[in-house]
Amino acid sequence: MSLAQSNQAIGAVTRWVSNRLTAWVTGANVTVGRPEQAATTGTNPKLNLFLYETSFDASLRNVPLDDGQPPPLWFVLKYLLTAFDSSGNSDTPDAHDLVGRGMSALQELSYLALSGAPANIQNALHKNPEPLKIAFDEVTADLLSKIMQGPDEKYRFSIGFQIRPVMIAPPEPPSYALLVGIDYTTAPPTVIGEAGRKAEILPSLGIGLDHVAPTQFEVNSTLSLIGTDLHLAGLQVFLGLATLAITPPGTSSQLNCLVDGPIAAGALMSAGSHPLYVRQTLPSGRFRSSNLLIGNLLPTLTSTTPSALVNVGGGRVRGHLQINGQLLGTASDDVLVAFYRNGAVERMFDAVTTNAGQTQLNLTVAAAQALPSSNYRIILRVNGQQARNSPEIAWIA
Repeated sequence: MSLAQSNQAIGAVTRWVSNRLTAWVTGANVTVGRPEQAATTGTNPKLNLFLYETSFDASLRNVPLDDGQPPPLWFVLKYLLTAFDSSGNSDTPDAHDLVGRGMSALQELSYLALSGAPANIQNALHKNPEPLKIAFDEVTADLLSKIMQGPDEKYRFSIGFQIRPVMIAPPEPPSYALLVGIDYTTAPPTVIGEAGRKAEILPSLGIGLDHVAPTQFEVNSTLSLIGTDLHLAGLQVFLGLATLAITPPGTSSQLNCLVDGPIAAGALMSAGSHPLYVRQTLPSGRFRSSNLLIGNLLPTLTSTTPSALVNVGGGRVRGHLQINGQLLGTASDDVLVAFYRNGAVERMFDAVTTNAGQTQLNLTVAAAQALPSSNYRIILRVNGQQARNSPEIAWIA
């Protein structure tokens, strides 16, 4: 049984008071609700419970169940007890006799003990550290008139009483910690005393990055990260999913790294814009990361084969072009090849065939797409990033 079921405490108190009155006052039914509703329910004498007000218990407002934990809600529940005779009247001697018997039962109870309570009531109230106290309230004619006003309500003689303190615990579990000065890695745990009293103090609030130079780079380029606290121990540089090798020298405001390794092999990532950040491994084993920059990884175009495209019969098959390099794109990348001359793009193609290592692209130019005879520069763009090299080929129509 947990504190979570204490959110049913208000209903549990009402059910248990009704149960106790039923057991102590013989010959009368016990109902719960507005007095006027009880007046028209059945023909037996009855006592009616009406919860007309709740308030916070001021004396316990900031009292937690345990030191250092958030306090629960502590309530005072205020009830009216109204008696009805067999005719549904509340102002007859028989009704007055019955309300007196109800008051006597409440006075006898004094404390609302939970012994013998059903399981649902026990679950909601058993964690309450204070016994539930019953005390009578002064109920004036003015208060009763306000509660029982309305076209369908009649003034009913009633007795007031309150029950406190009723607890509703916070929904979140308590935040406890292990004891200081105990080594829990041994079996059984060892008391190590002062050796366990330490705090990891870091000389920094974390790495901050201002910019990267250059912002566009190819495989095997050296990057310089500019920022603060870049001299700390346990640093790693990440470009997307790739870890970049840190190269000396470095200072507190500059960190150098090399774009190589798995990136150059073409199996880990493609050309494009990737998040760039520095991560520090803390003494606790957790990580602290810098803010993100954007690193623009360029494709590398080294050559084209052949260097000239001519008609069939001229020595080569027209329209078959092979582009060689690194990070030339995969089947799922956005790859564009353009033929450029005289300051403008003559034709652009995105139907290319790639290979697994991203080292080769194959382009076939259909007869309907033939270009005028001229020298053209080949422009390659992968995921929005353009290769720096644009080799020249000759098209012979």
